[in-house]
Amino acid sequence: MRDQPHHDAGSSSIFSDSDDIPRHQALGPTYSDPNLAASMVSGDGDCGMRKSSASFGPNSFNYEQPRISTEGSPMRMSPWNQTSPFGKSEWSQSEDGDSSVPRTGLIGSLTREEGHIYSLAARGDVLYTGSDSKNIRVWKDLKELAAFKSNSGLVKAIVISGDKIFSGHQDGKIRVWKVSQNVHKRYGTLPTLKDILKCSIKPSNYVQVRKNRSALWIKHSDAISCLSLNEPHGLLYSASWDRTFKVWRISDSKCLESVNAHDDAVNSVVASLDTIVLTGSADGTVKLWKREVQGKVVKHVQDQTLLKLECAVTALAVNPAAATMYSGSSDGLVNFWDRQKQLAHGGVLKGHKLAVLCLETAGNLVISGSADKTICIWRRDGMMHTCLSVLTGHTGPVKCFAVEQDAESSKANDQRWKLYSGSLDKSVKVWSVSDQVVDMGAVTRMMSGSEGQQAAWDSAASVSSFSSQG
Repeated sequence: MRDQPHHDAGSSSIFSDSDDIPRHQALGPTYSDPNLAASMVSGDGDCGMRKSSASFGPNSFNYEQPRISTEGSPMRMSPWNQTSPFGKSEWSQSEDGDSSVPRTGLIGSLTREEGHIYSLAARGDVLYTGSDSKNIRVWKDLKELAAFKSNSGLVKAIVISGDKIFSGHQDGKIRVWKVSQNVHKRYGTLPTLKDILKCSIKPSNYVQVRKNRSALWIKHSDAISCLSLNEPHGLLYSASWDRTFKVWRISDSKCLESVNAHDDAVNSVVASLDTIVLTGSADGTVKLWKREVQGKVVKHVQDQTLLKLECAVTALAVNPAAATMYSGSSDGLVNFWDRQKQLAHGGVLKGHKLAVLCLETAGNLVISGSADKTICIWRRDGMMHTCLSVLTGHTGPVKCFAVEQDAESSKANDQRWKLYSGSLDKSVKVWSVSDQVVDMGAVTRMMSGSEGQQAAWDSAASVSSFSSQG
């Protein structure tokens, strides 16, 4: 499913600050009952049956600041303001100390009146945010560190490799930036001008991209939708609405291959640590490709089609450690496959009312963000998935994720992660996420009086309408 192209009005200033930045109230997580059997999940795809504390009636409970929760609550929050060197930014963060760090809950929120958030990338304690304002902002320890602006094209994707930052844009270009001592400078563009001139000499290097229009095969002819890295092999993958994905060698910025992958826009590409590449498209398919190297020639060959839907595939994620692959689609479902079982279709995760727009994996967790404004945190146990929590707080579709391990808060039996979520509500939220099962006894005590209004989502194994294709 394509994003609607956004056309920006010209601006002579890098930062379009306003005097009044709205202060959004931070909402803590809502929870589901992970003990509900998978057989109780409706098989008709009616996600409207999903309930959480956010949709309860008069007896609902929400974790709102500066309220101190009762015993068993996952959050204890107190707001304080961060000032940015650029001004007009606002972070709301929880108190220091182990007692106030939520297992799963909101840490902080940032809102700027400059554009929808389309892309995020994190490395250590540094966060990069991209929006349709064409700005890329850099944050460290929840403070604005730097900012830089591309000449054109909203920022659809960001990935980090060493001291290089790659950004994919609506205008079909990949821009490369280098960072040194917190200073970000434009390093180049993919493809390079040298390669364009060299390639344009031969007529055979032109391919038809539309009726009565041709272009060089090394250039994307439509918006970049996704970027993915295979750092061990020094490769960058770019997916585009032009129905192709391209393979770039990071060391010399060469385009090694362009693959006509799908019959409609390619919405997502994910490169695993080995030779496997996944692509998902608006044509409703998820395809698996294998990379073959023949001397100096790199070639990707389609191995199989894992999924074929009547709706668009909108997001992909791979858990390298568990060899599990996930796809999200515009029907609100997440399908998954297990490589250790010959890519057998493992089932469907039903947790959203509207399209799944982004997916991320972290340890045993799978995280899905949706146009229904919620984030579902799933934990994988073998081939079973349990929804540990549903995070609410965004007022627009959740478009992108970045996640990093929270080493300071993690313990031997409690792995914690710092999750960044970007939304079309123009905000970025920072969450603490734990892989521990919710204390349902405590939640049940707090929910006394809301009888029968607990819900859960487990993976529904062997859903015939979404079977994998050989």
